[in-house]
Amino acid sequence: MNKKILALCISGLLLGACTSKPQKNIVTVDENSDKMFLFVGSYATPDEEGVKVYRFSEDTGKATYISGLKGISNPSYLTPSVDGERLYAVGEDDGQTSTANAIIFNKEDGKLTLLNSQPTNGGAPCYITLSPSGKFVLTANYMGGSITVFPLNKEGRLESDSRLISFVGDGPDKERQSQPHLHCAEFTPDHKYLLANDLGTDQIHVFPVSESVSDGVSHSLLNEGESTDIKVEPGSGPRHICFHPNQKFAYLINELSGKVTAFSYHEGKLDAIQYIAADTVGAKGSADIHITPDGKFLYASNRLKADGIAIFAVDSDKGTLTKIGYELTGIHPRNFVITPNGRYLLVACRDSNQIQIFEINKETGLLTDTGEKIETSRPVCLKFSY
Repeated sequence: MNKKILALCISGLLLGACTSKPQKNIVTVDENSDKMFLFVGSYATPDEEGVKVYRFSEDTGKATYISGLKGISNPSYLTPSVDGERLYAVGEDDGQTSTANAIIFNKEDGKLTLLNSQPTNGGAPCYITLSPSGKFVLTANYMGGSITVFPLNKEGRLESDSRLISFVGDGPDKERQSQPHLHCAEFTPDHKYLLANDLGTDQIHVFPVSESVSDGVSHSLLNEGESTDIKVEPGSGPRHICFHPNQKFAYLINELSGKVTAFSYHEGKLDAIQYIAADTVGAKGSADIHITPDGKFLYASNRLKADGIAIFAVDSDKGTLTKIGYELTGIHPRNFVITPNGRYLLVACRDSNQIQIFEINKETGLLTDTGEKIETSRPVCLKFSY
């Protein structure tokens, strides 16, 4: 017991105030519960702190600001390294100024330092991910209709010898699908494939990870000659994807149709088993999708009308979904994240300039607004790291 607490308790006993009754309210706190960091990416000018880091408690749902980083234009999406000591962020500009950025995070003093930047050569990069080995960084370029692969050096810097993989085609929605729009590039949980969601052509591009990857050689990461395409419903606009913890099922949120597509998954093959509406008002603004760590509940965000989170129960044996609720949020909930312990769901409400914190009922999956909010300018992306 802390010496100060012990002294206070002894003092209370002497005064007749430290009885056995209050001790029933003592809560044992996990020593790691307050050691988690929350990284926030946002739309910002280089003069603003576009990337921020907070200390977040998985026990209380409270966040404390630690530091921020200036110098990047529109670091809207980011991803931390496995050890949490590096952070990679896009610079989501439309033209030649679009970038990928490497950032050092010092866990001791909480400071962020820009390590280096490289052009993506594809406009409006809106997603960034690390390869399973942690030796490559990939961006999905929305306006460029492409993927950029960057090798990393030993210090985690982005090398200039990048690989640009471009796509062609369009979709039936002439306003939103006049060209390819890559919105997500994510590796499968078995680390064998890269899935690239193309909102503009209603396809998921599947690339096998090469068995002969050479460190520092960008074109060696993916076996482009053996890539395949998975077609989804015309006009659906595939956006983000997540996997069930059992790795047997995957769930895709489609921005334009507002549906979630449930897939069975095996060795790079996705077979649709269900289509279910997340957006029931035709907003064409569905955005993000995540599943609880126990695999029992799935959530999908919707924007532009009836902004909020659709809630689904998951059949872990069949992979199918049942819609069980809908939680209204602030304006433009583009991205959200679930704490590793499955207790809280945090929503980046971009146009409300705040991050809302909801508690998840682990029995029903429904959300309760805790009233806790993080006030911050135009938040877009939320990531946790220890």
